[in-house]
Amino acid sequence: MALLRRGRGLRDTNLQWPGFVDATATLLMVFVFLVSVFTVAQYLLAREVSGQDTVLQRLRNEIASLTEMLALEKSSSAEMETRLATLLNDLQSLSSERDQLKAQLSDQQQAGSAAGSAMATLQGELDSQRQISSEALARVELLNQQIAALRRQIAALNEALEAAEERDQASKAQITDLGKRLNIALAQRVQELARYRSEFFGRLREILSQRADVQVVGDRFVFQAEVLFPKGQAVFQETGRAELDKLAGAIKELEREIPDDIPWVLRVDGHTDVDPIATPLYPSNWELSAARAIAVVKYLIGQGVNPEHLVAAGFGEYQPIATGTSEAEKRLNRRIELKLTER
Repeated sequence: MALLRRGRGLRDTNLQWPGFVDATATLLMVFVFLVSVFTVAQYLLAREVSGQDTVLQRLRNEIASLTEMLALEKSSSAEMETRLATLLNDLQSLSSERDQLKAQLSDQQQAGSAAGSAMATLQGELDSQRQISSEALARVELLNQQIAALRRQIAALNEALEAAEERDQASKAQITDLGKRLNIALAQRVQELARYRSEFFGRLREILSQRADVQVVGDRFVFQAEVLFPKGQAVFQETGRAELDKLAGAIKELEREIPDDIPWVLRVDGHTDVDPIATPLYPSNWELSAARAIAVVKYLIGQGVNPEHLVAAGFGEYQPIATGTSEAEKRLNRRIELKLTER
């Protein structure tokens, strides 16, 4: 019996160990399963937390954006309030202006009846002006045609002017050349006339060398008036006629020697002193000086001198040689001057 029980105990022990192993394996599998579930749960939880951080950051960004928008809205609201106040003021001003315009409109409506008659008058005037405008248009068309014709004429004149300018340039060149030649010729003529003047005065010196009251002053031959005329008169003395005969002979010789192409004249100038004269024949020294010069010219013409070569001029007392008032100085100023010059 004891062996039987021992054999059963041993059999029971052998039967319990596989069960324990199975229970342990099962428990291990449950633990692994739980660990796996916990790991998956941790992963999902970590993922969820990460997503929540992203969403939280997005929400923060949106909150910041909304904050900025709110600040902008507040500033816009302040501006809108300011504008609203301005618009209210403008509205009040416009209301007052509207009232004024209504008053003016009523006045204008009252004046409209008067303006109606004026409008009718203006309409009549407008009709007449339209008629005048049509006539004016016709005239304008005619003027346009005339302007076109004038433009054609101007174009032709411009062409002619250009041709004339070309000819003028050529003429100017010729004139310049002729001017140079003329200047040279005039210089030669002046030199020739100066030579004849020198010869003429030289002969007069020879002819009248015995008289102390006849002088050569510069380019003039000077006769003292007392040689030819009594004081205050323009009638020749006998001694004066003799002197003028000598002068006439010298002038006629000069006319024969000077070529005809040299224009010259002998100017006879009468001068007086400062003593006044007031006679019926000579009211002033002007008349006396001119009369003496003319008397000399006429006498020379009577002696055969060509009148084309003689000029008479009176200077009175206004071109004196001496400025004093002594009798000797007055005597110097009473004179007849002869000057050979170009015509």
